[in-house]
Amino acid sequence: MASLGHIARESSDIKRLAEFYIEVFGFEEIESPDFGDLKVIWLNLPGAFAMHIIQRNPSTNLPEGPYSATSAVRDPSHLPMGHHICFSVPNFDSFLHSLKEKRIETFQKSLPDGKVKQVFFFDPDGNGLEVASRS
Repeated sequence: MASLGHIARESSDIKRLAEFYIEVFGFEEIESPDFGDLKVIWLNLPGAFAMHIIQRNPSTNLPEGPYSATSAVRDPSHLPMGHHICFSVPNFDSFLHSLKEKRIETFQKSLPDGKVKQVFFFDPDGNGLEVASRS
């Protein structure tokens, strides 16, 4: 059986992105190997998975994220059918309140049966995120 090991995100500001995931989701910074010129920050979400935040290398020509498109869409209401990572939380309303306190623009909806509440938003680099209530 497979399980999620880690997610990697490339960023031009790895400290800013790491602080976002630590502050919003409770990731913890863990020791990462010394890759020489390649700067990385490794994070761990206890009991879940790790995230590797890698300093952007402009020579790779990888897309930077949704905001790098020629007609960028920063509207979180587009995320339910687009690229995103989903987290679940035990206290959805408290989490939603914390996003509002941080002035993060969100889009809310529920699954058709109404049992699972969802909130969609972007991280500082424009990566799509969803947080769902636990059913």
